[in-house]
Amino acid sequence: MVEHYKDLRIWQQSVALAKTIYALADTLPDKERYGLRSQITRAAVSVASNIAEGSRRKGTKNLVHFLSIALGSLAELETQLIIASEIGYMKAEELPKTLEEIDHLARGIVKLQQTLERRE
Repeated sequence: MVEHYKDLRIWQQSVALAKTIYALADTLPDKERYGLRSQITRAAVSVASNIAEGSRRKGTKNLVHFLSIALGSLAELETQLIIASEIGYMKAEELPKTLEEIDHLARGIVKLQQTLERRE
């Protein structure tokens, strides 16, 4: 089991991603403060939060479940960023790097899930 969620590389990466997303969200138009901007930051924070919550719950099954929720939040975030880019709210060059960061994190989460499921 996980000693502490802060030791998990995926948690550390998810916090770094959230910081990146907050910086990107600050570039969105003010009219999106309660729309897309809010959804993007909430989804990013949800990833790190679910990794942390799952690691503090009792049992491997719970951690695997919360990792699954974190993956769902990553998919939401990716979709929201694509929409922001498509409607011209993000610079085109910002999107590929951020999507690569999301993909890398998702692969790490899936790898941990698979490792935990094999142990069960």
